[in-house]
Amino acid sequence: MPVLKRPDAEIYYEVHGSGFPLLLFSPGGLRSQLAYWRASPADPTKPAAWMDPMVALADKFTVVGMDQRHAGASRAGVSADHGWHTFAEDHLALMDHLGFDKFHVMGGCIGGTFCLTLCKMAPGRVASAVLQNPIGNHENKATWDDSIAGFRKLMKERDPSVTDATIDSFGRNMFDADFVFSVDRDFVRGCRTPMLLQPGTDVPHPARTSEELAALAPNIEVQTDWRGPEHLAESIRRVRDFLTRNTPR
Repeated sequence: MPVLKRPDAEIYYEVHGSGFPLLLFSPGGLRSQLAYWRASPADPTKPAAWMDPMVALADKFTVVGMDQRHAGASRAGVSADHGWHTFAEDHLALMDHLGFDKFHVMGGCIGGTFCLTLCKMAPGRVASAVLQNPIGNHENKATWDDSIAGFRKLMKERDPSVTDATIDSFGRNMFDADFVFSVDRDFVRGCRTPMLLQPGTDVPHPARTSEELAALAPNIEVQTDWRGPEHLAESIRRVRDFLTRNTPR
């Protein structure tokens, strides 16, 4: 089982295919794990309503999937100062470990914010970003309160010494900010990274957030219909075309 050892974490990952690298950030909120490309996070007995890039894109790209630091087969501690930057440091460390300097990113759900975080922290390394069903802060505070409540239960089961104050601080660092949480509107307005947006439409993935991203980002394409079996082939085609066009020569 491939595992990246970090100072405070062990990150499970998989590598599929060959070609220019594509780093994936799976749906599932704080439970983000590569299995949720294959199955629905809401009901893992049912197929996902989106492509599995590890299958659909591996003939063209080296596709790297991972379980985020507290999810799936990965394990990590949590500190009061952890936040989006902590996950981004894992992501960059993984690509360093695999020997990839520049790469595409693709994220579903929380993965959209992971993508935008890397666009800010390491703009020279991100060739392009696919934002699928991005989360956002828009009339949905209960969603993020529930997410932290589930995270609190998980972490306390793993380590009873973890304090509520630590979890509370982590929760604020993750979900108290506006918009997409890790970057602000001014950053998106000035971000030159090519983006493909597959918009969200529900409470955790607000249509309003996607509308703002589409209006603000200066180098963005939008595929409105992408979800479900009837749009699967076209979704794969659009993502493949977008990534191919933005692969460095």
